[in-house]
Amino acid sequence: MRDGFVRVALCSHEIKLADPEENALRIAEAAETAAEGGAKVFVTSELSLTGYTCADLFAQDLLLEKAAEALCGLVEKTAGLDMLITAGLPLRVAGKIYNAAAVFKGGELLGIVPKTFIPNTREFYEVRWFAAADGSLRAVNVGRFKDVPFGTDLLFECRSVPSLRYAVEICQDLWVPIPPSSRHALAGATVIGNLSASDEVVGKEEYRRQLVASQSARTMSAYIYCSAGRGESTTDLVFTAHNIIAEYGTVVAESMGETGEV
Repeated sequence: MRDGFVRVALCSHEIKLADPEENALRIAEAAETAAEGGAKVFVTSELSLTGYTCADLFAQDLLLEKAAEALCGLVEKTAGLDMLITAGLPLRVAGKIYNAAAVFKGGELLGIVPKTFIPNTREFYEVRWFAAADGSLRAVNVGRFKDVPFGTDLLFECRSVPSLRYAVEICQDLWVPIPPSSRHALAGATVIGNLSASDEVVGKEEYRRQLVASQSARTMSAYIYCSAGRGESTTDLVFTAHNIIAEYGTVVAESMGETGEV
C-alpha cells in the first residue's frame, strides 16, 4: 500500500472446462504477471478452477477431488507471491457441494467462503448442484490444509497494512436486496472481491456496471468484480468476461469481451 492505496488485479483466464489442473496453471501464470505489476490482491472468476458450466459433472467425485487437488497445488505454486489470491471451486463439505471461493497467500489456505444466494430462476438452476451457505462457521480439511475456516463471515486483514481488510462474495450474492458485502463493510471490509459468472442478456451490461459501482459506494470500498469469459460452454449462456473495478461509486477500470487481466 502506498499513500493509502493498494494495487488490485483480476483475471478471467480462458477456461478449460472440467480440467482443474490446467486451469490452476493458467491462474498461476496470471497471478505471477499481476504480482510483477505490483498487485497485492488478485481475484479470479466464479468456479475458476473447473469452469462454471460443468453442469452435472459437479456431482462427480472425480471432478470434486481434482478441483481440491488443483487448489492445493495452486496455493503451493503461488507461495512466493506477495499477494492475496482468490480462486473459485466446487467443494464438498459434510455431504453437500458448495460453490466456493478459496482465499490464500504465502503457501497457506486462509479461508473458504461459500456462496450464499443460489440462483434458480430463468437461465440459472444452480440448486441442482449446489447448497446455499447456512451462515455457520466451521473448519474443513482440504488436502494437506487442515482446519481451514469455512463460512460467509470471514474477513481477511493484512498484518502489515491494517487498513486493508478483504472480504468475498460470489456472483448472485451481489444481486440481492442486502448483499453479504454490506455486512462485511459494517464489519470493517475495505476491499471486496466478487467471483462471478454473469451471463449476457439485453441491457444487463449497463445494469451490472451500475450495480457494482453503487455497491462500492454504499460499502465505501473498492469492489473487484471478475466474471467468466472464453472457454465456458455456450449451450445455455453467453459469457463476455465483463470485469469491473470500482471505488467509492466510481468505475476505475473495466474490460469486456477479452480474457486477461485488469
